Amino acid sequence: MRELLGAGQQIRCILATEEVASALGLPRGSTRITPAHQLEKVGTMEHGNEVVAIVGVPEQGADVALGTEELVLALDGVADPGNLGTVLRIADWFGISRVWCAEGSVDAYNPKCVQASMGSIFRVEVRILPLAERLATAMEQGASVYLADLEGDDVFECDLRRPAVLVLGSESHGLSPHVRALPAQRVRIPGSGRAESLNVAMAAAALCMEFERRGRG
Repeated sequence: MRELLGAGQQIRCILATEEVASALGLPRGSTRITPAHQLEKVGTMEHGNEVVAIVGVPEQGADVALGTEELVLALDGVADPGNLGTVLRIADWFGISRVWCAEGSVDAYNPKCVQASMGSIFRVEVRILPLAERLATAMEQGASVYLADLEGDDVFECDLRRPAVLVLGSESHGLSPHVRALPAQRVRIPGSGRAESLNVAMAAAALCMEFERRGRG
């Protein structure tokens, strides 16, 4: 809730117990004191429904070209809300302000996604779009596109250039055929163990760390 209050979002109403409202210093004008048993019926979490906020989904501006040193994350059909929320948190940690999601991806405002993002959903723009087309446009505009692929080149040996879009596939199907067909560089995270693959959020963290390590110059 503190993350939400500090994010400048349009809060329509806050429902909270008297104890929680006092402890968090919630704004009295937009807070309705509500008994705990009623909040349990309204909230979507298994536990911790002592405060519930009704927030407007922010309007999105124009989908602009990438900035000179910008890195965008793109998710090609991620279906698990916990994974998407964790990726948003990773993006926020590394200063990535935009995440593109292919059409048909899980809703970013799914309660599990919001919870997993730990407030990052209020700072990272999530845009649902025809991903292959948008990636092709980004390439035409001079951005580099990198596809996370188990058959790709070792990311630690690749020349990573910005502006860039880093694309990760779905948990079960990987990259879609249209995205895979793009003339983009494929990169992989080298490993020496026996695990078949990494969770999409784990892969996102490792790849973003390598971009961060290389710097922005």
